[in-house]
Amino acid sequence: MSYEAWIILTGSLVGITCGITGCFLILRKMAMLADAISHTVLLGIVLAFLISQSINGVYMLIGATIVGLLTAFFVQLLHSSGVQSDAAIGVVFTALFAVGVILISMFAGNVHLDVNHALMGDITFIPWDTVTWNGINMGPKAVWMLGFVLSLNLLLITLFYKEFKISSFDPQMAAAIGIPVLLIHYLMMGMVSLTTVASFDSVGVILVVAMLIVPGATAYLLTDKLHVMLWLSALIGALSAVIGYFGAVAFNVSIAGAMAVTAGGIFALVFLFSPVHGLLSKCLAKRKVQSSGG
Repeated sequence: MSYEAWIILTGSLVGITCGITGCFLILRKMAMLADAISHTVLLGIVLAFLISQSINGVYMLIGATIVGLLTAFFVQLLHSSGVQSDAAIGVVFTALFAVGVILISMFAGNVHLDVNHALMGDITFIPWDTVTWNGINMGPKAVWMLGFVLSLNLLLITLFYKEFKISSFDPQMAAAIGIPVLLIHYLMMGMVSLTTVASFDSVGVILVVAMLIVPGATAYLLTDKLHVMLWLSALIGALSAVIGYFGAVAFNVSIAGAMAVTAGGIFALVFLFSPVHGLLSKCLAKRKVQSSGG
């Protein structure tokens, strides 16, 4: 594959993986928790480096997953203690992210870990960081990592589809029929953490947050069926990556930034023109009701 194709494939995998996982966050009204986890995993990555003295993907996945789960746990703990959910997210997110930034500046200044890299990623260098097996170049490491996490997420969603669906729409009913709601919640947070760190090194926090929230929110405006929402969010995530890449090349701007802007542009179009939930459709329906009533 060409250099350009590897970048587009990486961005598409980020869009698909984050888009599918983000659907459940949208349904659970926990979109901003994705923002929190996507920042706090920086602490997990730094701690994994300090312990292992390696930025190997496996150590990063483990460290970030643990910190992502801790983030969800602390938010849940504060919320159950009476703190408003948005305030709980703000407190945990800023505190853990700040600790990660401090540790980078103190102990990892000479390593390929810095705040700018964390925010924007290095997707242009993805094709050069490859996996070699028996002397054969198997392609970029990021593609393999994202492919593994996407496969794992799809497997978990397939195995626990009913549990994810019921606990997302009606957690009280899920608990009443014996579904372990808290376990499903932390399983979902583990998926978000894995997805975040797999995407983190490639595209940075900005695009991870955009892809975790925007494709799912866009799909939510287009359908009332969960399985259709999952497919649409994956399609929107991939389309945002492809269009964003060519837009970035055309205007010589940040690739990750252009992909995030494209996702926002698609959401804006759907928000205006969605057949059922679009702003234009609602205005026309309201005008029709008023005219018939008059």
